[in-house]
Amino acid sequence: MDKDSLLQLLNQAKQAAQNAYAPYSGYKVGAALLDSHGKIHLGCNVENASYSLSNCAERTAIFKAVSEGVRSFQALAVWVEADTIFPPCGACRQVISEFAPNIPVIFGNAHQYEITDSATLLPSAFSLSP
Repeated sequence: MDKDSLLQLLNQAKQAAQNAYAPYSGYKVGAALLDSHGKIHLGCNVENASYSLSNCAERTAIFKAVSEGVRSFQALAVWVEADTIFPPCGACRQVISEFAPNIPVIFGNAHQYEITDSATLLPSAFSLSP
């Protein structure tokens, strides 16, 4: 996937971040997951006063897609409303690896972005498959 397409996907993630529920961290995060049929599945972070019950934008997008029967993906974009960017957390990296083991991943904000891939984010990912 080319850089311009990834940046367009990142813009979709920016729009998804507007729906985030982030009263505790203050970080609104959005994700846009492009499936193999060209459909974009959006997700945002949803926090909870019991922090461990919160869900990240990346997992929200993936779980939405999987719950609709989608199992093949082309790219993932993650936007954060913050001064710095940060890659997906460890839990998200594991879920990304399970459902999209080798896709481009772009993450960014209004000032910068980074392009990598899911295999680089989590080398030697846990798997029950041999």
